[in-house]
Amino acid sequence: MTPQLYRECERALHIIKANGEVLKAGRASMFILETIGYPRWLVRPLTWPPLIWFTELGYRVVANNRTFFSKFMFTDSGSP
Repeated sequence: MTPQLYRECERALHIIKANGEVLKAGRASMFILETIGYPRWLVRPLTWPPLIWFTELGYRVVANNRTFFSKFMFTDSGSP
């Protein structure tokens, strides 16, 4: 890993596909969702313009406010 790639990975998720293509941020998130089984009809349109712009914007908002969002998304409700 190069120092530049290390710095970039601190700011956004990176995926390196088998063919060498690198996906970052929102595009990488959509690739992961599709890979783990989310419906293609739901995920694929979020990678097309102009929707990808909103996907990237949403990724950036969440990434820049991880502490805030983690208070709501990763809480233990205490119930079984």
